[in-house]
Amino acid sequence: MKMLMFDFRESEKEFFSKNDLKDFDITFIKEPLNKHFELNERMLNETDIISVFTTSKLDEEVLGRFKNLRIVSTRSSAYDHIDTDYCIKQNIAVFNIEQYGKNSVAEYAITLILALVRNLLPAYFDMKKHKIRHKNYEGRILSSYTIGIIGCGAIGSAVAKIARFFGMKVLIYSYMKNPELSGECRFVTLDELLHESDIITLHRPYDGDNYHMIGVEEFNKMKEGVYIVNTSRGELLDIKALYDNLHRGKVKGAALDVLECEFITTYKGEVTGVFSETEPHCVETALITQKLFELNNVIITPHIGYNTTEAVNYILEETFNLIRDYLKGENTNRVC
Repeated sequence: MKMLMFDFRESEKEFFSKNDLKDFDITFIKEPLNKHFELNERMLNETDIISVFTTSKLDEEVLGRFKNLRIVSTRSSAYDHIDTDYCIKQNIAVFNIEQYGKNSVAEYAITLILALVRNLLPAYFDMKKHKIRHKNYEGRILSSYTIGIIGCGAIGSAVAKIARFFGMKVLIYSYMKNPELSGECRFVTLDELLHESDIITLHRPYDGDNYHMIGVEEFNKMKEGVYIVNTSRGELLDIKALYDNLHRGKVKGAALDVLECEFITTYKGEVTGVFSETEPHCVETALITQKLFELNNVIITPHIGYNTTEAVNYILEETFNLIRDYLKGENTNRVC
């Protein structure tokens, strides 16, 4: 089976060095797949399987160029970057990977919180410049904070348990209520969480209906000096509203491992050449993201919360198991 693996990362190389996948003829490509990526005739005519990450954008225009495509596999739980309606019409199987980053993402979220409240980055960059200003680095211990967790699935629950270990007061807003947490955490409405939390961290999947669930109105309800952390999906957070509240000081700091329109913000080529064919809101998002990079109380990382050896190996192993099962005619966990 001929397979193109896009969004290929250095962290994934170890898996392929230790696993002999003779039944797959794989071409590894570091760039994401979108309408701007040039595909040769052999790729278009012979490819059976495409594997991508969320930074790829597989719309009908991209998918329609492949002549014999049978399977699209995304190495993520999210799959809204894939035109599933087109795949259904063309009988192309689509697979995603569930439950791969519970501990990895939870630990990373706590890492970002610690970096924010202890002013780690300003201290580091000042140290490099030999301009040390100790009064700017004073922080607080985590047990002095109330953390608000939006979403109580596997990752949100793991964050809550770690936060409780640090002695934090934990508020949770979620449609689901994990009974394991009810004794030590308080389940509240979204308004209560926004009013009472010193730190707000997002751990909900994106379903389209919760687009910009944290926007202008929600920021207005937050405490002065709140911290915002997002390791879930960029679409949940109105980045313009975040920037405005950072600028006026209501938000004391923010850490983002995910961004809306990641296919632009991670694009390696000449960004201005992409803008003319991009949705206006994505252009605005990319421009605001550049402004955020200029703030020393903002941390932005390239969607690596899950990126541990254990999670990466699980994702890749599950990817190939799902494909093999499908090709054997066995029941698989298909998106469509």
